[in-house]
Amino acid sequence: MASKRKHLSTEFGHAQVLTLAELRVGERGILERLDLPEDLARRLMELGFLPGQEVVPARKAPGGGPRVFRVDGSEVALRSDTARRLFVHRVVAAGDRRSRKAQLKKAN
Repeated sequence: MASKRKHLSTEFGHAQVLTLAELRVGERGILERLDLPEDLARRLMELGFLPGQEVVPARKAPGGGPRVFRVDGSEVALRSDTARRLFVHRVVAAGDRRSRKAQLKKAN
């Protein structure tokens, strides 16, 4: 994948799959999968990180520390390395939809 920014985003059809760490504060994502060891995945699922659940980044600690995410009515802080192993589909509000061509033009 050629990109100016190194990240794990890929595209499948019209839905962009990216890591939870790539969502900006306030953006909404639908959790697709957790790519974590079973014990950690189970614990996060107990906290509400279930496939199909909406997750919203709420705050970022200064200096790249843990980020706070809203999920299932709670706020949970996750380390960056953990957030990079949770995959989501970005939720785009109706008013924010642009053509793919316009999105690519803006990115360059």
